[in-house]
Order: sequence, then structure tokens, then C-alpha cells
Amino acid sequence: MRRTIVGVILLIAAQGVALAQGSNERRGWGYAFGGVGGASGSGSTAFFQAGGGGEGLVYKGLGLAAEVGYIAPFRSPGDGFGILSPDASYHFSKGSSKLVPFVTGGYSLAFRRGTSSGGNFGGGVQYWMKDRVALRVEFRDHVFSSDSPHLFQFRVGLSFR
Repeated sequence: MRRTIVGVILLIAAQGVALAQGSNERRGWGYAFGGVGGASGSGSTAFFQAGGGGEGLVYKGLGLAAEVGYIAPFRSPGDGFGILSPDASYHFSKGSSKLVPFVTGGYSLAFRRGTSSGGNFGGGVQYWMKDRVALRVEFRDHVFSSDSPHLFQFRVGLSFR
């Protein structure tokens, strides 16, 4: 399972690098992030998340992405779980603008000893400080069933191409 996840991330990142070549427009990038969040509902708790992924634009602002991360409660970091998210996104880019807002959503697979399927949605902004480096700030919410808590996060990271 771990090799599959790493393979998916490497393929997405390689696609991003390939899309980025030969064009001044930002077509693909990798990213790494960290963040804090919480779980809503009766079992609410604060947690942290760290991870990374890759994203590429396939048509105008429409993009495809995949990321993998680790989510754990602050009070017991060893009790966390992995999360894999292949997503679609839309980037509201105005040509060569440095500030690019985006929305995203897709499938979420949580894994530890077993697995759980769900979905995610969110949005944020990338600020391209240099041609190859951007500050990425976003909100993301993972939902696994109608009766499970929302796992919401505020994330900050770097995008690179």
C-alpha cells in the first residue's frame, strides 16, 4: 500500500514537471504542507497534518492532483492515520498573475490498520513569490460518512515547479 501511494505521488509530480516545461504559464507543480485543524461533533479534538502532493492543469484552470498526508491528534501523535486524496481543482488565474485562488474537491482514503472512504472539499490561494516557488494557504474538510465528524484543516505550505 505504501509503495502504491508513493508511486501515485511521484507520477503526479512527474506530470507536473513535464507540463511546466516549455511554457511561461504555470501548468504543474508539487507542494508540501503542514497545518492544524479539528474534528467536529461529539468527539471533537485538535490535530495536526503534514503531507505533500502534485498538481497539474489539464485544461485552462481545470486541474488534477493527488496528495498523501498524516493526520494525528496533538495529545497522541502516534494515534494518527494516513490519508490519500486524488482531487480535481479549478484555479482562477489571470494570465501571469502571482496570486492564484483555487477550489478543490475529490475522494479521500484514510488508512491505518483498515481503510475508510470519503470525500474532501476546500479552497485557498497560491502566491507565486518567484517563478518556481509559491506560498500555498488553504482550507480543507474531509468527510467520511453522514454520521462522522468533519475533519477540517487550515494548511500552509510551499508549491514548487
